[in-house]
Amino acid sequence: MVRLVIPIESFDIERSVISPHFGRAPEFAVIDLSYEGRVLSMKSERNVGEHFGGHGGAETVVASLKPDALVVKGMGPRGLAAFHRNGIVVFASPVNSVGEAVEAYLAGRLSCLTEPCKDARHWLRHH
Repeated sequence: MVRLVIPIESFDIERSVISPHFGRAPEFAVIDLSYEGRVLSMKSERNVGEHFGGHGGAETVVASLKPDALVVKGMGPRGLAAFHRNGIVVFASPVNSVGEAVEAYLAGRLSCLTEPCKDARHWLRHH
């Protein structure tokens, strides 16, 4: 089984819109895939990190979900470094929905995110 985690605006199964910034996403879609590429389950987890009144960064919340990979629009340096340190692959998403992201992942069309956002506050431009 492979577990993908994707930051989303709100949960609407495969139609869930990917959030433009990982740490400020209100929720995370958690998708379990079989090794054959079938979706075994899809659920959401609330972001209870520091941007939503909790303690610690969103990377701590997501790490507790035990992902194999993340699919994101963007991520700051703290989060990206934490995932790389823990061997979790972070993919850059050229698509807008969870369903499209899963499809792109399964087809091998996603590239690894190797550089954090230059401006860790880039999310302001999207709101």
